[in-house]
Amino acid sequence: MTEITPALFALLAAYLLGSIPFGLVLTRLAGAGDIRRIGSGSIGATNVLRTGRKGLAAATVLLDGGKGAAAVLLGIALAGYTVGYAAGVLAVVGHMYPVWLRFRGGKGVATGFGVLIAANPVLALACAAVWLAMAWFLRISSAAALAASALAPVFAAILQVAFPLLLCTTIVAALIWQRHRDNIARLVAGTEPRIGGGK
Repeated sequence: MTEITPALFALLAAYLLGSIPFGLVLTRLAGAGDIRRIGSGSIGATNVLRTGRKGLAAATVLLDGGKGAAAVLLGIALAGYTVGYAAGVLAVVGHMYPVWLRFRGGKGVATGFGVLIAANPVLALACAAVWLAMAWFLRISSAAALAASALAPVFAAILQVAFPLLLCTTIVAALIWQRHRDNIARLVAGTEPRIGGGK
């Protein structure tokens, strides 16, 4: 029992850490209202940007990414790399389905990127490059996120990372695509909003 306690603690802490809705907290503290009532209704940085507060959006990216990275590092410190990667997945799940908000959260992109930064910085940089390139050319945040997340397991395989990390990237990518299903429908229909284009 004593051997699995640190692992269970790390996984529970990762979910609760991921559940902290930084975008919602920051916008409320700044007097920008409830971001769940605008745009996509998400608590992530892209929706925070729709308030017109770029600083708040940047802070949301950093904090959401930070909680993903912290979850991985905590898991590794307490129970090793495999638990660390599993903790990263649970941090993303926590962001998407936070217990504090009746399990209605964000899309998990920034938190997932934070997981990659802590797990494998080279892999994170490769995914960041894809996101930046797609965002630059298409000006559509969701398309950039979908492309970067889809290529994460491919890059992981190319880099020959350990199987637990490959599995982590695959699960996170699947979660991100599932949470973006409405965006995918709008992309197909040609109605998905562009970055800075409001609702």
